[in-house]
Amino acid sequence: MNLFLRRLGGFYQYRFLMQQLVAKDIKLKYRRSFLGYLWSILNPLMIMVIMVIVFSSMFRSDIQNFPVYLIIGQTLFNFMSESTNQAIFSITGNAALLKKTYVPKYVFTVSKVTSSFVNTLFAMGALVIVFVVCKVTPNVYYLLIPFILFQEYVFCLGLGMLLAQGAVFFRDIQYIYNALLTAWMYLTPMFYPITLLPDELRMLVEGLNPMYFYIAQFRQIVLECRMPDPYLLIAGTVTAFLFLVIGTGAFLKTQDKFILYI
Repeated sequence: MNLFLRRLGGFYQYRFLMQQLVAKDIKLKYRRSFLGYLWSILNPLMIMVIMVIVFSSMFRSDIQNFPVYLIIGQTLFNFMSESTNQAIFSITGNAALLKKTYVPKYVFTVSKVTSSFVNTLFAMGALVIVFVVCKVTPNVYYLLIPFILFQEYVFCLGLGMLLAQGAVFFRDIQYIYNALLTAWMYLTPMFYPITLLPDELRMLVEGLNPMYFYIAQFRQIVLECRMPDPYLLIAGTVTAFLFLVIGTGAFLKTQDKFILYI
């Protein structure tokens, strides 16, 4: 308990550094961009329009309000993809600073995931535009959307910590993860109905794919105007904190060796 309180105190002590790192990441992403932060809205909208054109003839008849269905999956999966890819390089990319001064190493990983989360909040503007255009009816369950985003943030933080510490010792992780991420995307029902999958594969996706938990919760609220299934809420929360415990544990256990490999 004392160790946990010390870790929490250290996290609070370096909160201003994390704020600066998050702000820097966001500014660098849009630096010298004519439209700046508007790209966080325009980019997902353009991708959604292209994907609607490509996939609508195959899946639209089977999916209620296909553009909304698509952009929800696209937004949540993009957050996971961007945040974890950024987290992989959070330690190796700050090697020079870590060698010069003492800074808690987790600060860099947390800041990368958090900056991706802030970018996702900007991208929510695209969601709102699509909801309005497609005449989605708001409902009281929208109040649960922040909880869904929190679940995914915690999950991405845990996975990001696991990948960040692994990449210090095995640089090939970045290439392996990119291949796995592609497979993960196709095994997540972003642009197709899950009923399209064979029964055995569908059971695996519904039971073991964390991104399905978060995307399905969001879609049930928006498209079905109802409370998400209790199974999805429980599975999403348990998975998020399980990955946080595993990722943080692995990170803290190996962090003292980082300096020897970076």
